[in-house]
Amino acid sequence: MAFPPLDRIVLTIFLAGCLFIAGRAWLRDHPEYDPWAPLALDDPPGWATEHKLAALRSDKAQCRAFLARSGIDVTALPPEGEGACHRADRKTLAAPAHLDVILRPAGAQATCGVDAGLAWWLRHGVQPAAEETFGQAVVRIEHLGTANCRRIGGGEQGNWSEHARGNAIDIAAFVFADGRRVTVLRDWKASGTSDEEASAFLHMVRDSACTSFSTVLSPDYNAAHADHLHLDQASRTQGWSACR
Repeated sequence: MAFPPLDRIVLTIFLAGCLFIAGRAWLRDHPEYDPWAPLALDDPPGWATEHKLAALRSDKAQCRAFLARSGIDVTALPPEGEGACHRADRKTLAAPAHLDVILRPAGAQATCGVDAGLAWWLRHGVQPAAEETFGQAVVRIEHLGTANCRRIGGGEQGNWSEHARGNAIDIAAFVFADGRRVTVLRDWKASGTSDEEASAFLHMVRDSACTSFSTVLSPDYNAAHADHLHLDQASRTQGWSACR
């Protein structure tokens, strides 16, 4: 039966409306695919996740809102430093403790973006990799520092490091519930059967960090990163990231 032209238009509008309502309902139940839904730490990863995480790097209000929704302390510290090393966005990293991970040395300070990246990485990258590889959780992470007023490579010329603004953290080792300690320096390259799991774990957490952070540099990048994973939240156009 053929519908008159006006009836076809009404039917098309009706069907489009039904599809729109159904689509919005589906997105409401799957916020990981909804670019307009605020990011929540308990959401599973989806195609919209990386875009939402990228938005936190340059929007301090969004970043603090994400931490607050996640139950993570958002207390800001007073700005400090001058020039290229002015740290206007500064807080004590609180995400690891909230997720039952000890960060050593204690009291590390960085930007909100670094804390948010750590939260997502620990929940959706580090701990799943730990359970898959060793059947247990990471209970401590050892780092080499966050803030350091220096240029990339430590010279007198060149671009300033993200460490200059406290917008980075260097991860050196992971300690598991049974006391096992996996270090980037020793375990990045498997040298025997007993080291293959440790090496696999480190590569898994490096890869997962590329969703949570703007820059991820590992021993695969150069010799300067032989003993750590460099993670930073550099703000770049169109949200692109570097992962090596």
